[in-house]
Amino acid sequence: MEDILKVAAVAIVAAICAVVVKKNVQELGMVLALAAGVLILTFALGAIGSVRDVLDTLAETAGLEPAVLAPVIKTVGIAIITRVTAEVCRDAKESGIAAFVETAGAAAALFVALPLVQAVLNTVTGLL
Repeated sequence: MEDILKVAAVAIVAAICAVVVKKNVQELGMVLALAAGVLILTFALGAIGSVRDVLDTLAETAGLEPAVLAPVIKTVGIAIITRVTAEVCRDAKESGIAAFVETAGAAAALFVALPLVQAVLNTVTGLL
């Protein structure tokens, strides 16, 4: 709970500062927004680590191999990075680049998920 309060406080202060700074120096406003984003993601890393530990425990309990769970975690990571990067590009008024980032993110997620698709196919084939 307190982590999200820190995130909210940093986000609100950074947004207000960025709006004020962008009126005079737009590039500096972008740098401020990126710095705030890095700080906010740093707060989120603790939660992400905890989620990863719980998922590993659940996978071990269910008897899943790490090769099955790893693509899911990587795909979520790719989705988060893609979303943040695309929004930063849009904030910089570069929506074309944002579209390319989203396309590349989708391709990367699909590539990372291929071992999971192969594992499901092998399981289904083994049942037949």
